Amino acid sequence: MKNIFSLLLYGVFYVFICPSYAQEKISLRGKWHFQIDHSDLGVQQKWYSQKLNDEINLPGSMTAQNKGEEITLTTKWTGSIYDSSFYFNPALEKFRQPGNIHIPFWLTPLKYYTGAAWYQKEVVIPQNWTNKQITLFLERTHIETRVWVNSQEVGLQNSLVAPHIYDITSYLQKGKNNITIRVDNQIKEINVGPDSHSISDHTQGNWNGIIGKIALEALPKIHIDQISVFPDITNRKAIIKLAIKNRTGKKITTSISYSAESFNSTKKDKTKLIKKSLDVLETETYELEVPFSEGMLTWDEFDPALYNLKITLNSSFGKEEKVVQFGMRDFKVENKQFKINGRPVFLRGTLHNCEFPLTGYPSTDVEDWVKIYTKIKSFGLNHVRFHSWCPPEAAFIAADRVGLYLQPEAPSWPNHGPKIGLGQPVDQYLYDESERMVKHYGNYASFVMMSAGNEPAGNQVAYLNKYVDYWKAKDSRRVYTGMSVGGSWPVVPNAEFQVRGGLRGLQWNKMPETYSDFSAQLASFQVPFIAHENGQYCVFPNFEEISQYTGAYRAKNLEMFKQILTDNHMSDQAKDFLMASGKLQVLAYKHDIERILRTPDYGGFQLLGLQDFPGQGTALVGVLNAFWQEKGYVTADEYIKFSNETVPLTKFPKFVFSNSENLEVDVALFHSGRSALAHAILDWVIRDERGEIFSKGSFDPKTYPIANGIPVGKIKQSLQNTQKPTKYKLEVTVRGTSFINDWNFWVYPSTKEKTYSSVYYTTSWDEKAKKVLAEGGKVFLNAAGKVLKGKEVEMHFLPVFWNTSWFKMRPPHVTGMLIQHNHKAFADFPTSYHSDLQWWDIQQKAQVMNLEDFPQDFKPIVQPIDTWFLSRRLGLIFEAKVGNGKIVVSSADLQANMNGMPSSVQLYHSIMEYMESNAFDPKDTIRLEIIEDIFQTASRTKVSNYTNDSPDELKPNSNQNKVNE
Repeated sequence: MKNIFSLLLYGVFYVFICPSYAQEKISLRGKWHFQIDHSDLGVQQKWYSQKLNDEINLPGSMTAQNKGEEITLTTKWTGSIYDSSFYFNPALEKFRQPGNIHIPFWLTPLKYYTGAAWYQKEVVIPQNWTNKQITLFLERTHIETRVWVNSQEVGLQNSLVAPHIYDITSYLQKGKNNITIRVDNQIKEINVGPDSHSISDHTQGNWNGIIGKIALEALPKIHIDQISVFPDITNRKAIIKLAIKNRTGKKITTSISYSAESFNSTKKDKTKLIKKSLDVLETETYELEVPFSEGMLTWDEFDPALYNLKITLNSSFGKEEKVVQFGMRDFKVENKQFKINGRPVFLRGTLHNCEFPLTGYPSTDVEDWVKIYTKIKSFGLNHVRFHSWCPPEAAFIAADRVGLYLQPEAPSWPNHGPKIGLGQPVDQYLYDESERMVKHYGNYASFVMMSAGNEPAGNQVAYLNKYVDYWKAKDSRRVYTGMSVGGSWPVVPNAEFQVRGGLRGLQWNKMPETYSDFSAQLASFQVPFIAHENGQYCVFPNFEEISQYTGAYRAKNLEMFKQILTDNHMSDQAKDFLMASGKLQVLAYKHDIERILRTPDYGGFQLLGLQDFPGQGTALVGVLNAFWQEKGYVTADEYIKFSNETVPLTKFPKFVFSNSENLEVDVALFHSGRSALAHAILDWVIRDERGEIFSKGSFDPKTYPIANGIPVGKIKQSLQNTQKPTKYKLEVTVRGTSFINDWNFWVYPSTKEKTYSSVYYTTSWDEKAKKVLAEGGKVFLNAAGKVLKGKEVEMHFLPVFWNTSWFKMRPPHVTGMLIQHNHKAFADFPTSYHSDLQWWDIQQKAQVMNLEDFPQDFKPIVQPIDTWFLSRRLGLIFEAKVGNGKIVVSSADLQANMNGMPSSVQLYHSIMEYMESNAFDPKDTIRLEIIEDIFQTASRTKVSNYTNDSPDELKPNSNQNKVNE
């Protein structure tokens, strides 16, 4: 009843037989006999003829019910491991002990099992099912099923995308019947790739079980086998391809009636009831038309109007009614644009990687998917890609209702083992799985795009060209690409759209600006281009999240990272690290997305991701956690400013100015709404941190089309009235709407030469510095380029990409900085507690200091946040009492005169003013030898990959075991 209520509540339906015929289904939910087949002897020993020795609940998985084997260091996982250092690093030895094993690569299941497991249930077949076709329906099993009924083998099926459906009619007897199902979740001859999100431990986990609807269904001997709906909005009609199956062996005359009626919109529409007579021999397919009136409703992200198509089939063998949900929509490509119902649409997407940390498997409940999609839309997005997996039917039903454009994929990442186009079993399997996806989910309006999977290897161009051509010719209801790939993969020229890397990211190896876009790179593509997995900017772990893992999985990875932080005496800073790194992460995502939005003809983006990725070394790349919850440093209302259907944009040449300069900023607009933005007025205002208005203005009314980077006008403003260092915010609003966006910028007074007589400034740890300290003086040590202890840590302005473990400590190693922003050293340097753009010329590629020998409670003024795999205590700027004197040490290059580095100069003056004042009174006393050691001794913490193989030799699918082309 709960499921029925949920479906009615959201106005969405599965394809179903009407309630008056509900007796034609028998649910098999509940207790099943169960047995694990550790040695794979069940078939040989005929377990299908024996009573199994354990019990389990279905739907469900072994893992979720604590069945399987204990986790050990020799557990044979499903998924590549790129960083084997966990197994060898002496510092992690305590995490490898029995009873305290903490796997850092992904979430850890309560128990683990790959292999065969047997499920058995006794059912009673009603007498009125005589002369019916009876099927066993198994929704979402993992991976291969083999079925016996009354000790007779029915068959074997393997699908990761669709229900396994067995015709068991000829195997049944009156009264009691015994059904036995063998589920095998091993990778066998058909190998989609151990890292595919359809099977990998990196995401949902390689579970064994059946997690959706399990039922027996009885159908008349003449019944509806398949209904496919092809909308034609231009001609206001839907073409219905109706397959009817006749199992009588002779031609039978049937009658059908059908009509469509809207059900989830405030506007109502209903077509006329049409009746026809059809002669059926064996399985026949008929083409029918459903004409609509001028009141026809169309489906899109703004108005996701849906229809129920009701078809009734009558014959001498009984009556059958089916209802199919569909939407009248047309999703096409035209030149470099996607179009929905003839209107350009820009896809603002995220990836769904099958993150379900409580169960380890995807939900088959519509209500669960509605919640996820509603969260996604609240962050301004309208699109979801399913990375190397296809979700259950509930996900399509919910997306239809909420209004999201979906790109499910065949369940394959054919790399790291299998390859495509070489005649391996995966070649045909991807076609078979794609056929099943379209058969079962092809009527859903949200299913607008399809891909064969992710980042392949092998003879990929020839294979994927044929794959795309096959589907373009077969089904025009959606658009097709080969596979979603990074920038180094070859282009599949026949693809209708490209999902590729290469045209993404930020050029923050030089001073940040918002002028550049991807126009030059995009020019070589003649079809819509979607940014592949853009973002991947990391945030420090949220350890408060650990307590939420109360289901089938535990966050042993996060527990391990928390202990490492504690061992390095910084557990009290965990929340601060999260917040500070989170603010930088959001800044990076904002500028990354805006760069795409201001690029004319760009087709869309797919973030990786809006939510965290729990595998591949633990990739904390989301502003939401794996439970789709906010982490505390950005809200949906803040995020949507730069990811909405309409986004004001600005073209800053830089973000730090002198008051002798003029501010000149071009304003632009991204718009992907229901229609052109008519007679729109854009207002702008500049405020300081107190909220006081510095300047404001408006642009003349204008009609803006659906497009990217539309020019609006220019803001010109003198900055000479700024007499002290000031942080400003420029805010641009579309008048009378909720569309608003803002940018911080900084203005410093033109610097003049000034002598700080009481401070000895030096760029080397020289004898004079020591003498000044011994005599009670003040020293400012610019240690840039002189650091040895911490030299191995590379800091960029951008945060860690994906994570340092999975990319073998590829820099950057630091994910932002924690700043004591209320410290008096910043009196003339406006800053928050986190990195912002005014820190770029200070932070970018500056050396950091490893403070491992400093007192445990010592906190630097500016503290780079290390990768959570190491959590070294780092410093960029610190102060201390040394001997009789006082010192400030900076490993960032801060000087009085530095061309092109205005913030470094301003921070230098701010610190020197502080040191000259009576406020300069460090609370910590540090021995001179400890400071001296920063320039003389390397860090004790060493980083070793222990292996060069990728994925490493611990895995059965390692490089040495890969199939050669």
